[in-house]
Amino acid sequence: MTKRLISNAKQWARIIKRDVHAVWLAARDPRTPWFAKVLALVVAAYAVSPIDLIPDFIPVLGYVDDIIIVPLGIMLVVRLIPPEVMNEHRETAARATERPVSRMAAGVFIAIWIVCATLLVRLFL
Repeated sequence: MTKRLISNAKQWARIIKRDVHAVWLAARDPRTPWFAKVLALVVAAYAVSPIDLIPDFIPVLGYVDDIIIVPLGIMLVVRLIPPEVMNEHRETAARATERPVSRMAAGVFIAIWIVCATLLVRLFL
């Protein structure tokens, strides 16, 4: 039972991740209505933003927005986007998640963060 629950949760998380990317792509598509574009950009930006309505450090409530608000926003946006457009961008998003991860790019970003952190520490000390 627990294994199945974990498997379902992982599958759900992959679908949400794919749909966030697909919604982002659909928001930039000229076939998407303007009101769906605006809402799609807001939902996608909120989903990837480190700033939450309820901070994650608050026990239980901190993850409510990640578990409820983001999926509901995505469901609403998906209903507003024409199905053929959404299906096309879901396929594109699914292919993008299958690409290999660039360890070189990750290393560059980590190095940039280390340099920035070092400069901030030196600035304040």
